[in-house]
Amino acid sequence: MTPQKKRFNIVLLAFTTLMSTSGWGLSLPPSRPVPGGIVVLDLDSIQQTATYNGQPVMVINNEDKYYAIIGIPLSAKPGSHTLELTAGGDTYSIHFQVLEKNYPTQRLTIKNKRKVNPNKQDMERIIREKKRIQQAMSYWSDQPPQDLKFRPPIAGIRSDSFGSRRIFNGQPRKPHSGMDIAAVEGTAIHAPADGTVIDIGDYFFNGNSVFIDHGQGLITMYMHLSEINVNERQHLKTGDLIGKVGQTGRVTGPHLHWGISLNDARIDPALFLDNSEAATISQSIKP
Repeated sequence: MTPQKKRFNIVLLAFTTLMSTSGWGLSLPPSRPVPGGIVVLDLDSIQQTATYNGQPVMVINNEDKYYAIIGIPLSAKPGSHTLELTAGGDTYSIHFQVLEKNYPTQRLTIKNKRKVNPNKQDMERIIREKKRIQQAMSYWSDQPPQDLKFRPPIAGIRSDSFGSRRIFNGQPRKPHSGMDIAAVEGTAIHAPADGTVIDIGDYFFNGNSVFIDHGQGLITMYMHLSEINVNERQHLKTGDLIGKVGQTGRVTGPHLHWGISLNDARIDPALFLDNSEAATISQSIKP
């Protein structure tokens, strides 16, 4: 029976967490069908590949069923969105809804004015770095993640500024695409899950940064570090030292900017923490 003829029970798993009892011990993240959120789709029991917005999408087997785990970009418009699927040589589409989400506005004052209005030389550097960062964010490896629930990389005061419209020195900029965790400079940062370091570097805006691949388009990033304690291509286990909190790049004080990219969409890191922490950090998420 071809995928077109089979009746699929495509279920949007909104605002729930599915606990796995498979050999992996995986638990699926909660579905938050909003810009900057995640959509979890039940694909029934047929193995298939998926794409969304031209990007490959994570598909995992959990309790003998397949699920697509889709990152929704902050730029996504509310309404119907399409997931393209291929199984057994056949291609077809399924649709899901993205709901509206209004994020707050955050106003910040940056002392180093070049970090707000870069000069020509700065812009040349920024353009080069943008290509490199994009390459890391869209990185894909076929190996599925070892876990989809993360430990916090550090203990600290976590802001709820993910997705907020940022205004630096009175000038609007792109929405904030990560979680800021304030901590004393030099605080150790640990890997929240197993992964492989795919890039490290000192960036104009992000400062000292580390990018880790966790599998199938799931990338975590750590920015503004005072020092980096890993090397490219290094394999990490949960809890391994990544680096230390700093205030490099564009900052107002020492903190860790922790970001997560899924199928090249920046999503709220709180969705990958355990239920109690996600409930506290993501309390502003409302459909």
